[in-house]
Amino acid sequence: MSAPQPSAPVLGRFPDFPHEQVTFCQDPETGLRAIIAVHDSTLGPAVGGTRMHPYATEAEALTDVLRLSRGMTYKNAVAGLPCGGGKAVIIGDPDTVKSEALLETYGRFVQSLGGRYVTAGDVGISAADLDVIGRGTDHVLGRTTTAGGYGDSGPMTAYGAFHALRAAAAVRWGTADLAGRSVGVEGLGKVGYELARLLVEAGAGVTAADLSGPARERARRDLPAVLLAERVIDAPVDIYAPCALGAVLTSDSVPTIRAAVICGAANNQLATPEVEEQLAERDILWVPDFVASAGGVTIGCAEYRRIPLEEVPAQVAKIFDTVTEVLGLARGQGMLPGAAAEDLAHTRIQQARTGLKPGYLPR
Repeated sequence: MSAPQPSAPVLGRFPDFPHEQVTFCQDPETGLRAIIAVHDSTLGPAVGGTRMHPYATEAEALTDVLRLSRGMTYKNAVAGLPCGGGKAVIIGDPDTVKSEALLETYGRFVQSLGGRYVTAGDVGISAADLDVIGRGTDHVLGRTTTAGGYGDSGPMTAYGAFHALRAAAAVRWGTADLAGRSVGVEGLGKVGYELARLLVEAGAGVTAADLSGPARERARRDLPAVLLAERVIDAPVDIYAPCALGAVLTSDSVPTIRAAVICGAANNQLATPEVEEQLAERDILWVPDFVASAGGVTIGCAEYRRIPLEEVPAQVAKIFDTVTEVLGLARGQGMLPGAAAEDLAHTRIQQARTGLKPGYLPR
């Protein structure tokens, strides 16, 4: 069943929220250079991970953190979580620059915000790194279980993306059963690898790509059913699942895509908002990334509120319902899915603004 596409896409009804606070952090002794961006705290403290990446310039890092933090606002609101949106980036190659002293110092910068921002893991920052960051701040999620945390959020991010894929399949083909479907997974890191495993267990045929040699070898060893390829974005698959870095959907790449559905856990998949219109013109159903990837922040909020860990998978599985709601709203209102998801987020935030502001999450 082909998903209805709007002939004249609506791009949303609400103005964007400006960022509330952007903090530049620098420590010459450890070499720390970081930026913390709080986008919106209407629903609660700004929750979002810290990414460590060798950005070429500070301007490039700023652009990334502003986009990522904005995405967290919408991700948390659409998922119905009592959290605002924020994100942070540390400038530097995690393989060469990262040190315990640098991470501890970064933790103290997070602490200086007094709980306005709560950090977690992202690309380049592991659960073990969060243990070290936690020496400098109380406002950290995703630490190892031995340190009192709920561990790496990657598996729950993948689990949520898996249920998002099922919901998208139901809209496109009339069934959520992925058995026999072909899926191209881009990225075999902590999220992509787990998603590939879940897809294989569900009976899907999986083709995957990753630039990392060790990541490919791990998949070759542990997931022999996965076909490894140089690239998957233009592979002849039913579903393309980007799970690496963002901005993979561009005006140049969209014409080459052969998948009927795009749904993955990578953040900021659209290089520009106009790319979603190109996808609609080609009758490609895109699930907004901030909806599909909400599993990680769901377990993070559960950790902060001390909801029992065994209850988290059931909460994450509700992403199926959220995707169904967003795609149904898009179809009913003649909107693109991205605009429908953002409108749903804006509605929830505006409703909170008219009542009692939640404030910080209770311990």
